[in-house]
Amino acid sequence: MRDILGDAQSVSYLLSQKYQIDYYQRDYNWESKQVQELIEDLTTRFLLDYVESHERSQVADYGQYFLGSIIISQKDNVRYIVDGQQRLTSLTLLLIYLDRLIQDREDKESIADISDLIYSIKFGAKSFNLDIDERNSCLQSLINGENPDPVDQSPSVQNLINRYNDITEFFPDELRDQALPYFIDWLTEKVKLVEITTFSDDDAYTIFETMNDRGLSLAPTDMLKGFLLANIGDNSSRAQADQVWKEWIGKLRDLGKEEGADCRAIASKSVGRFS
Repeated sequence: MRDILGDAQSVSYLLSQKYQIDYYQRDYNWESKQVQELIEDLTTRFLLDYVESHERSQVADYGQYFLGSIIISQKDNVRYIVDGQQRLTSLTLLLIYLDRLIQDREDKESIADISDLIYSIKFGAKSFNLDIDERNSCLQSLINGENPDPVDQSPSVQNLINRYNDITEFFPDELRDQALPYFIDWLTEKVKLVEITTFSDDDAYTIFETMNDRGLSLAPTDMLKGFLLANIGDNSSRAQADQVWKEWIGKLRDLGKEEGADCRAIASKSVGRFS
């Protein structure tokens, strides 16, 4: 058995890596409240140290900010996000927005290039660091400065669009001008997350069940999905079951809140029965 590793890492380190989402991860479903809290937490902490007269180099002496933990399962040299993708996805949306602000500035050449924290290009092919097929087209549209149409999109992609719009609304005006390069330096180098790395699905799923995500707690339906899919050994069958699950959850959401509540109640009983 390999050890479970834990290290404090900067945003620049973590988001320069490539990740995929494991089968028992829920969709991106942070709400406006969680994004607003993230923006307020980050900008408030930054402004405790920022002074207009400071040189950029003085950001190195600013205080750090701890943003929680993420859990990674490393299998066959592929890094899967087991817990923390809500936070990493939101940070990616924030970086896309900050990158758009950079592109509109005359001094953009003097500002840290953060595009490699969003995607990389090798042999002419672009790949996103958070590599999730259904999201990539939406992320590219946001990078291009477009406003994607949420109609006929999956709930996860619709949420990406809505949360990006929240970021554009909640990001404070006072950080969009002179302070912007300072904030980007601070965000990428002084904001830390603890990266917990496991090397087996059993360890990953156990930690997934027991860790309490700071943003949005796991619903019973998420827990039931994880329990069911974790017991399907064949990758192809697991992916097919995951797709069926998403389709039915989407249908329940379309029916209304009461049906969703009934589903959560049934799931909660089921998790208790099987755990």
